[in-house]
Amino acid sequence: MPQLDFANPLMISKLVWLLIIFGLLYFVLKNYALPRVASVLDERAARIAADLNAARDAQAAGEAALAELRAATAAARGEAQAAVAAAMAEANAQAARQAEAINQRLNAQVAEAEGRVRAARDAAMASINGVANDTAKALLDKLNVRADDAAVAAAVNAAAGGRG
Repeated sequence: MPQLDFANPLMISKLVWLLIIFGLLYFVLKNYALPRVASVLDERAARIAADLNAARDAQAAGEAALAELRAATAAARGEAQAAVAAAMAEANAQAARQAEAINQRLNAQVAEAEGRVRAARDAAMASINGVANDTAKALLDKLNVRADDAAVAAAVNAAAGGRG
């Protein structure tokens, strides 16, 4: 190959310049270009790590907030159930008080009605002797029998067993 003819005196100078240019390029890349690229890569990796940490922190905060929300919901549900139970107990107690008041009022009305019935019965029983006397007199008058009022009353009283 003619490009690699080392017998040619220009080939040695080409190789020297090649080594000088590659050495200079290596020196520039190593000291200036690659450290900047490395710092950019390190900075990017650090920013990604910081973003991942922030995302983890946000996820943990979100999970904590969700747990707190669930706990608050459970507490509110418990309070609501307690309030409903208290309202039901109060309503039942009020209904029992109203039922007791109605029962007392009805018992008073029943007692009053029984008293009126007793009074009417006693009045009827008291007037039964008078009705029996009148009936006995009317029957005796129909039969054309004359009797003394005192004797009729005594006979009716004896027949009734002395109730009047």
